Amino acid sequence: MNLLKIGEQDLLAYFKPGTLAGALVYLALFMLAGLILSRMLRAAVHAAMLRAGHVDRMGITFVQQLATALIWVMLVILYAHLIPVLRALGTAMLAGAGVASVVIGLAAQSTLGNLVAGISITIYRPFNLGDTLQVTTPTGTDIGVVQWISLGYTTLRTVDGRLIVLPNSVAANQVTLNLSRTYTPAQISVTIRCARSADPEEVGKLATAAVAEVLGGDAVKGCYLTKIDASGAQFDLQVVVPDVAQRERTRGQLLRHLMERFAASPVAGTSEPPTFS
Repeated sequence: MNLLKIGEQDLLAYFKPGTLAGALVYLALFMLAGLILSRMLRAAVHAAMLRAGHVDRMGITFVQQLATALIWVMLVILYAHLIPVLRALGTAMLAGAGVASVVIGLAAQSTLGNLVAGISITIYRPFNLGDTLQVTTPTGTDIGVVQWISLGYTTLRTVDGRLIVLPNSVAANQVTLNLSRTYTPAQISVTIRCARSADPEEVGKLATAAVAEVLGGDAVKGCYLTKIDASGAQFDLQVVVPDVAQRERTRGQLLRHLMERFAASPVAGTSEPPTFS
């Protein structure tokens, strides 16, 4: 019996936080706890996002990332307080903590700025997941759909499949057009040039029919004769586009359909096909 008690005491002493083996065991336990808590949090977030009537996917995702980071920070702090060596080391390094914090702050200005800007975006909500934004990039102005907002970066996907990664500090500070919240439909203008002998009424009917086949009859605002000179006649076709983010793609589709429509039904009295721009 005494041997069992001695063995139990030796085993407990072996796993004390002050020993190397004990510190490693507690490290493994804390890491396991962190993984379990992070997975439980992730599962709860996914369940909330799939729940009927959920509308705030951006906020919940952001909170999940922030809560995961806080879980690991708290576990590190608890582990450091549990291990005597780390407590002593922390006390010894406390004097240099101020200098270290200044150095780390200067080195991590960009990262901390992105984090603060991400929190600001989550609170003030200038845009949400799924919104279409017009932003300024190194190659010029681009339009993309918001696909992800993390602690540091906002990711957009353009119509042609390119991925735009914006630091949150840039996304929060630059002037951004949120096209999804622009309720006034965009308007495009197509110039039609044809021979002087073309009947304006017939040109207008063909152009209106072509637009109606692509966008519907309500999209046509008008087709007006704007110029007649020695080289021919010029018409201005005004069209309303319901989705401003698809304006250029719609314009391309409309130009192709106009060419096909006028080729299938030539304007009476003209020998050359019209041009569109």
